[in-house]
This record gives sequence, C-alpha cells and structure tokens, in this order.
Amino acid sequence: MRFKKSTQELQKENFIQNLSYDCVIFGFNGKQLKILILEYHNTGFFALPGGFINRNESLDDAVKKGVKNRTGLDDIYLEQFQTFGSLTRSDPDAMKRIFKENDMDREIPDWLLDRFISISYYALINYDKVTPTPDELSDSIDWYSIDELPVLMMDHRKIVAKALQVLQDNLEKKLVGMNLLPSKFTMKQLQMVYEVILGEELRRTTFQRRILGMNILDRHEKLFQGKAHKAPYLYSFK
Repeated sequence: MRFKKSTQELQKENFIQNLSYDCVIFGFNGKQLKILILEYHNTGFFALPGGFINRNESLDDAVKKGVKNRTGLDDIYLEQFQTFGSLTRSDPDAMKRIFKENDMDREIPDWLLDRFISISYYALINYDKVTPTPDELSDSIDWYSIDELPVLMMDHRKIVAKALQVLQDNLEKKLVGMNLLPSKFTMKQLQMVYEVILGEELRRTTFQRRILGMNILDRHEKLFQGKAHKAPYLYSFK
C-alpha cells in the first residue's frame, strides 16, 4: 500500500510561488559517469530530484532537505549553476497524473499546475559509496550512464546537458574537493577520469604537461608493479 500524502502541506501560502529547484547528481567511480534519476510511481515519468521552496527556509536549506527526502542521500555538496525559465517549462497533465497515481487525498492545488522557474544545482559523488533510496512518490531511483539516460520530463534533459558542461568546465575544482580517486594516484588514473567525464580521448604527453602546469598536484614515490624503469610516479592533490 502506497503512502497517502496529504495536500494540506502543499497549500499556496506555504511556498514561494512559481519557483522550484532541480538537482543533477553526477556519480563517478573512476571508470563510469552516471546520473541519479527517479521514476514516479506508475507513470513511466523519469525526472531529476527536485522540489519547491518553503517560505520559512532558505533556498540552500530547501535543496539540501529536498535531496535527502527524495534520494536518501545526505551531506552532499551541491553547487548552484543556472536558472531555467523557458515559457514552455511546465507540464500540468504530468503533474495531475503524478497526483492521481500517488493517491493524493485532495484536488491538486492550482499553483502546482502553473509555470515554474527552476534554480538548478549539481553535485559530483562516488556512486559506489552511497545507496540512494526512493521517496514515497517514486517506484525507483537509480544511476543511469550518461549516454543511456531515459527520456526525462519537461526540460530536465536540457538541465543535464548544461550541468555536464559546467562540470567539464570546472573539472579541476571538482576533483580537488572530491574523493573520487585514491589518496595517491597515477597520471594514467587521473587521465582516465578526465577522458570519461569529457567524453574524449586525450593525448598523454599533452595532458600531463597541462596538468603539471596547473600546479595542483604533489608528486610522490614511484608505483613499482612491473619493470622498474616503467614505474609511474604517484600524485596527490594539493
């Protein structure tokens, strides 16, 4: 039996009107880049985790709380990256069906059928170290490969594309702050991360020269696994 959510808490006076948030949570384990997507109960609708902003909370607090409630994930560093406000970014029929299939106990509030401007956030975490949990509105929440995403609701695919571009443009900053690699790693391991996230092969010598020129790494001892003269150096982020 599904949870019967009350719409009393969704009354217009409780929320900032026409404003929502959506979150692109990238997962990366050193080999594959994925995105966390939920599927609404009995609808076939796939979407990014998102929600609305209560009048008595800050935007960042609303997003942190919403992500925890919708995905089960806590203590994730989420960074705001863009606002989406297309005239067509609404789908009243989809919202009505979500309410119907989730046994909402009253008629859907009119404000939820209106156009919403979405403030979007993104995060980068290691998906091997977390276990997402679907909320009461969803049948599932799963990691999908970046090149095998299901059809997403409204403009969520456009939000994903922009988030990926921002991630690629800020890759050094994200990698320094995340535990996506061992504490000490080889240049080859680091290059693999770049290639997967950027979606292209990189020339080894050019990549190494560029990374070392950024002065973001400390060099350590060599990693001896085979022939001594081929042992690569280990590095760590400063």
